[in-house]
Amino acid sequence: MSKEELNNENLQNEEQNTEVKELNSDEAEAEAEAVENEFNLLQTELTQLKDKYARVHADFDNIKKRLEREKYTAVEYANEKFARDMIPVMDSLQAAMNSAQSDAEPAELIEKLKEGIELTLKQFTTALEKHGVQMVPHDEAFDPNIHNAVQSVDSDEVESGQIVQTFQTGYKYKERPLREAMVVVAN
Repeated sequence: MSKEELNNENLQNEEQNTEVKELNSDEAEAEAEAVENEFNLLQTELTQLKDKYARVHADFDNIKKRLEREKYTAVEYANEKFARDMIPVMDSLQAAMNSAQSDAEPAELIEKLKEGIELTLKQFTTALEKHGVQMVPHDEAFDPNIHNAVQSVDSDEVESGQIVQTFQTGYKYKERPLREAMVVVAN
């Protein structure tokens, strides 16, 4: 090949290389722009997710604080209903005290006081039952979970293991004993 042909071929190769370089440069720029766009999208999404996380975390903290306040309030005022139901009992006792100071005959006064105390006791028992407090039964067989045997006696009237007499009434709240009944049990 002649020098001129070689030069022409070299020139053509250089032109092709330049074109390839320009194409590669354009492709690289396009790829760089695509990567930058994707980076910007991911950056925006990350910012949104961080914001969403912060909001959810704040909501969770607010709910947690509200539940703590509600729990504290519920515990603090748990006996409010019970106290309200005891107010009429107190009113009845106060009325009994006021009637004791009247100028009635002693026999009549005692009868009124007895009647007032019976009504107050019934009212008190009803209020306790309304709140799950019940008297421990004494007409059943001895149960060591709710009865405390303070004495045992021989009895012809009841069977062995039955309650003969109750010294002190027991109470239970729902199924838990508040105070065991003190009883005498037959041998």
